[in-house]
Amino acid sequence: MTPADISGITPFFIVKNVAEAFTFYSDQLGFEVTYRIPGDDLFFGIVRRGGAAIMFKGVEVDPLPNSRRDPAARWDAYVHVPDPDALAAEFASRNVAFSEPLKDTE
Repeated sequence: MTPADISGITPFFIVKNVAEAFTFYSDQLGFEVTYRIPGDDLFFGIVRRGGAAIMFKGVEVDPLPNSRRDPAARWDAYVHVPDPDALAAEFASRNVAFSEPLKDTE
């Protein structure tokens, strides 16, 4: 039997404010908002860029990033990028601030 292709995965991020996450991911990181819960109470939504999508859920408290829970578990998601230097240059042109400077790692 030939295995079925899996074309991507969509992580689920807990955020304090979905509207603020939408603004950052669209304005700073170039994602497109593809779904938002209808109505005034925006507590869930999805952004997409290429084959990467991220779901957000607002919980109205400050979420704690994995890196602050346990240094050995510093990533919430890993995204494959064919040309990381081009993406880093794009983010630099948008003045995206990172908790640690972008760099080549193992």
